[in-house]
Amino acid sequence: MSFFPGHDPDPGDSAGVDQVEMLIIPRTSDIGNFEVRRALPTAKRRLVGPFIFFDRMGPAVLKAGQAVDVRPHPHIGLSTVTYLFDGEMSHRDSLGTGMVIRPGDLNLMTAGRGIVHSERTPDDLRGKDYALSGLQTWLALPDSHEEMDPAFLHQAVETMPSFADRGYSGRVVIGRFQGLTSPVPTPTDTLYVDLRIEPHSACPFHAGADERAAYILSGSLSVAGTRYHADQLLVFRPGDTVDLVTGDEPCHVMLFGGETMESKRYIWWNFVSSSKERIEQAKEEWRSGRFDIVPGDEEEFIPLPAD
Repeated sequence: MSFFPGHDPDPGDSAGVDQVEMLIIPRTSDIGNFEVRRALPTAKRRLVGPFIFFDRMGPAVLKAGQAVDVRPHPHIGLSTVTYLFDGEMSHRDSLGTGMVIRPGDLNLMTAGRGIVHSERTPDDLRGKDYALSGLQTWLALPDSHEEMDPAFLHQAVETMPSFADRGYSGRVVIGRFQGLTSPVPTPTDTLYVDLRIEPHSACPFHAGADERAAYILSGSLSVAGTRYHADQLLVFRPGDTVDLVTGDEPCHVMLFGGETMESKRYIWWNFVSSSKERIEQAKEEWRSGRFDIVPGDEEEFIPLPAD
C-alpha cells in the first residue's frame, strides 16, 4: 500500500534464463497488523510499462480489535489500482467518493493534478477476525494526462471478462488478453491479468505488450526450465512468448505490463511526475494545506515526510 515504509526490493539477474530479463525479490515490511511486500520500484528497475509501484498486501488474518487505518494522504501524476483477493477495504477521497472494495473488484483512482484519499477497514468488520489479501499498484500517467482532473472508477468483478482453457483460467482486469478486453479505460496500453494455473499445466504469455512481468502470488512456475517461487517478480524479455509451466501444485500469478513510458518518471513519497519541480510544488501544497480534504474523513492526515 502507498504508506509502506520499507526499503527498495532486491533486484537480481536470472543469467541462466534468457526469457527472464530480471528477477526481483520484494522487500518485506511489517506495518503492524500484516506484512506488505514491495516489488517495484527498485534501484535497477523503476517501471514495467506504466507500473511504477507494486505492493503485495498480506495474506493475513486481522484479529478482532485490529484494523487498517491509512489516514488521508495525497497523490499526483498517477492512478492507484487496488485489487483484493480476500477481505474488504473502505475508500474515501477528496472527490467525495465513498466505496467499499471487495474481492475481484477494481478501484482505479486517478490523481492527475492532485487527489487525497484514505483507506480503512469498513465499520462492519471492526471487532471481528477477517482475512485480508490483495495488491495495490500505481500506474504512472503519460505526459498528456499528468495534470488531468482527478477521477475515480469502481469496476465490479462480474463486469470483467474471464477466460478458461486447458489447465488455466483467469480474469482480464485491465487491457487485452486471450482475445478478451477489459472495460476499464486507461490512457496508455496497460495489462493486468489475474491468472490461475492448475498442476502440471502451462499458460502462454504472448508478447503483446512492450514490457511484461509476472508476480507469483502462490505456488511456483518454471520458465525455460528454471523454477521460480511465490513472492518473486519476473520481468520478461520483450518480444518472446513465454510459457508459464507449473509442477505438482497450482499457481496463482498476476501478469502485468504495458506500453513503455515516453519520458522519465520521478517518484517521491506518494507523488509521481516527469518533473522534479512539479514534485516540489506538490510537497509544498501538502505542507501548506492546499490539497482538498476528504469528506467524512477530515480529522486526520499523514504529514509530509522529512526529506
